[in-house]
Amino acid sequence: MDKDILNLKDIMSILPHRYPFLLVDRITELESGKRAVGIKNVTINEPFFQGHFPGEPIMPGVLIVEALAQVGGVAVLSMPEHKGKLALFTGINNFRFKQMVKPGDQLELSVTMTAMRGHLGKGEAEARVDGKVVASGELWFALAFREDI
Repeated sequence: MDKDILNLKDIMSILPHRYPFLLVDRITELESGKRAVGIKNVTINEPFFQGHFPGEPIMPGVLIVEALAQVGGVAVLSMPEHKGKLALFTGINNFRFKQMVKPGDQLELSVTMTAMRGHLGKGEAEARVDGKVVASGELWFALAFREDI
Protein backbone atom coordinates (compact mmCIF):
# COMPACT_ATOMS: atom_id res chain seq x y z
CA MET A 1 0.00 0.00 0.00
CA ASP A 2 1.25 3.49 -0.84
CA LYS A 3 2.39 5.68 2.00
CA ASP A 4 0.14 8.70 2.40
CA ILE A 5 1.86 12.00 1.67
CA LEU A 6 -1.08 13.95 3.16
CA ASN A 7 -3.74 12.48 5.44
CA LEU A 8 -7.24 13.86 5.91
CA LYS A 9 -6.14 16.32 8.61
CA ASP A 10 -3.38 17.65 6.32
CA ILE A 11 -5.83 18.04 3.42
CA MET A 12 -8.24 19.98 5.65
CA SER A 13 -5.41 22.36 6.56
CA ILE A 14 -5.05 23.21 2.83
CA LEU A 15 -8.63 23.07 1.52
CA PRO A 16 -11.61 24.87 3.08
CA HIS A 17 -13.98 21.96 2.30
CA ARG A 18 -15.61 19.94 5.09
CA TYR A 19 -18.04 17.02 5.24
CA PRO A 20 -20.05 16.33 3.16
CA PHE A 21 -18.20 18.36 0.51
CA LEU A 22 -14.65 17.20 1.17
CA LEU A 23 -14.28 14.46 -1.44
CA VAL A 24 -10.62 13.46 -1.02
CA ASP A 25 -9.57 10.98 1.67
CA ARG A 26 -5.80 11.15 1.20
CA ILE A 27 -3.04 12.35 -1.08
CA THR A 28 -0.55 9.68 -2.13
CA GLU A 29 1.68 11.73 -4.46
CA LEU A 30 2.45 15.44 -4.45
CA GLU A 31 4.74 17.62 -6.53
CA SER A 32 3.80 21.01 -5.18
CA GLY A 33 2.47 23.26 -7.95
CA LYS A 34 2.81 20.53 -10.58
CA ARG A 35 0.93 17.32 -9.79
CA ALA A 36 -1.09 15.53 -7.14
CA VAL A 37 -2.68 12.11 -6.83
CA GLY A 38 -5.47 11.53 -4.34
CA ILE A 39 -7.75 8.72 -3.21
CA LYS A 40 -11.52 8.79 -2.65
CA ASN A 41 -13.04 5.67 -1.13
CA VAL A 42 -16.61 5.44 -2.42
CA THR A 43 -18.93 3.88 0.18
CA ILE A 44 -22.66 3.21 0.30
CA ASN A 45 -22.79 5.64 3.26
CA GLU A 46 -22.24 8.65 0.97
CA PRO A 47 -25.21 11.02 1.36
CA PHE A 48 -25.69 11.39 -2.42
CA PHE A 49 -26.50 7.67 -2.82
CA GLN A 50 -29.84 8.22 -1.08
CA GLY A 51 -31.11 9.93 -4.22
CA HIS A 52 -28.69 8.88 -7.02
CA PHE A 53 -30.09 6.28 -7.59
CA PRO A 54 -31.85 4.23 -4.88
CA GLY A 55 -31.52 0.57 -5.77
CA GLU A 56 -28.80 1.28 -8.36
CA PRO A 57 -26.32 3.67 -6.70
CA ILE A 58 -24.01 5.56 -9.07
CA MET A 59 -21.65 8.37 -8.03
CA PRO A 60 -22.73 11.55 -9.84
CA GLY A 61 -20.22 12.65 -12.49
CA VAL A 62 -20.25 16.21 -11.18
CA LEU A 63 -18.92 14.92 -7.84
CA ILE A 64 -16.12 13.03 -9.59
CA VAL A 65 -15.17 16.31 -11.28
CA GLU A 66 -15.33 18.13 -7.91
CA ALA A 67 -13.09 15.48 -6.31
CA LEU A 68 -10.58 15.99 -9.12
CA ALA A 69 -10.77 19.77 -8.66
CA GLN A 70 -10.02 19.34 -4.95
CA VAL A 71 -6.91 17.26 -5.75
CA GLY A 72 -5.83 20.00 -8.17
CA GLY A 73 -6.47 22.54 -5.42
CA VAL A 74 -4.12 20.63 -3.12
CA ALA A 75 -1.42 20.62 -5.83
CA VAL A 76 -1.58 24.40 -6.22
CA LEU A 77 -2.38 25.48 -2.66
CA SER A 78 0.46 23.37 -1.23
CA MET A 79 2.89 25.91 -2.70
CA PRO A 80 4.17 28.26 0.04
CA GLU A 81 3.32 31.39 -2.00
CA HIS A 82 -0.33 30.29 -2.18
CA LYS A 83 -0.80 29.54 1.52
CA GLY A 84 -4.07 31.05 2.76
CA LYS A 85 -5.56 31.43 -0.73
CA LEU A 86 -8.52 29.62 -2.28
CA ALA A 87 -8.52 27.78 -5.58
CA LEU A 88 -11.87 28.59 -7.17
CA PHE A 89 -13.12 26.12 -9.77
CA THR A 90 -13.86 28.17 -12.91
CA GLY A 91 -14.44 25.67 -15.69
CA ILE A 92 -14.10 22.31 -17.35
CA ASN A 93 -13.27 21.41 -20.91
CA ASN A 94 -13.42 18.18 -22.92
CA PHE A 95 -14.60 16.05 -19.99
CA ARG A 96 -15.61 12.47 -20.71
CA PHE A 97 -17.17 9.86 -18.43
CA LYS A 98 -16.31 6.32 -19.49
CA GLN A 99 -17.52 4.07 -16.68
CA MET A 100 -19.93 4.22 -13.72
CA VAL A 101 -18.49 4.62 -10.23
CA LYS A 102 -20.31 2.59 -7.58
CA PRO A 103 -20.08 1.91 -3.84
CA GLY A 104 -16.99 -0.13 -3.04
CA ASP A 105 -14.90 1.53 -5.76
CA GLN A 106 -11.72 3.39 -4.91
CA LEU A 107 -11.17 6.43 -7.10
CA GLU A 108 -7.58 7.34 -7.89
CA LEU A 109 -7.66 11.02 -8.78
CA SER A 110 -4.71 12.63 -10.57
CA VAL A 111 -4.26 16.20 -11.72
CA THR A 112 -1.25 17.52 -13.60
CA MET A 113 -1.00 21.28 -13.89
CA THR A 114 -0.41 22.34 -17.50
CA ALA A 115 -0.49 26.15 -17.19
CA MET A 116 -0.29 28.80 -14.50
CA ARG A 117 -0.33 32.50 -15.39
CA GLY A 118 -0.79 34.93 -12.55
CA HIS A 119 -3.84 33.83 -10.62
CA LEU A 120 -5.27 31.61 -13.41
CA GLY A 121 -4.40 27.99 -14.13
CA LYS A 122 -5.46 24.76 -15.75
CA GLY A 123 -4.74 21.09 -15.32
CA GLU A 124 -5.28 17.73 -16.97
CA ALA A 125 -7.40 15.52 -14.72
CA GLU A 126 -8.01 11.80 -14.71
CA ALA A 127 -10.03 9.51 -12.42
CA ARG A 128 -9.36 5.77 -12.39
CA VAL A 129 -10.93 2.72 -10.76
CA ASP A 130 -8.87 -0.48 -10.75
CA GLY A 131 -6.48 1.10 -13.24
CA LYS A 132 -9.23 1.93 -15.77
CA VAL A 133 -10.00 5.54 -16.68
CA VAL A 134 -13.55 6.41 -15.57
CA ALA A 135 -13.40 10.17 -16.26
CA SER A 136 -10.92 12.64 -17.73
CA GLY A 137 -10.70 16.20 -18.97
CA GLU A 138 -9.33 19.66 -18.34
CA LEU A 139 -10.00 21.79 -15.23
CA TRP A 140 -9.66 25.57 -14.96
CA PHE A 141 -9.28 27.55 -11.75
CA ALA A 142 -8.51 30.97 -10.33
CA LEU A 143 -6.65 31.77 -7.12
CA ALA A 144 -8.16 34.30 -4.75
CA PHE A 145 -7.40 35.65 -1.31
CA ARG A 146 -10.03 34.51 1.18
CA GLU A 147 -10.98 38.09 2.02
CA ASP A 148 -11.58 38.89 -1.69
CA ILE A 149 -14.62 36.65 -1.98
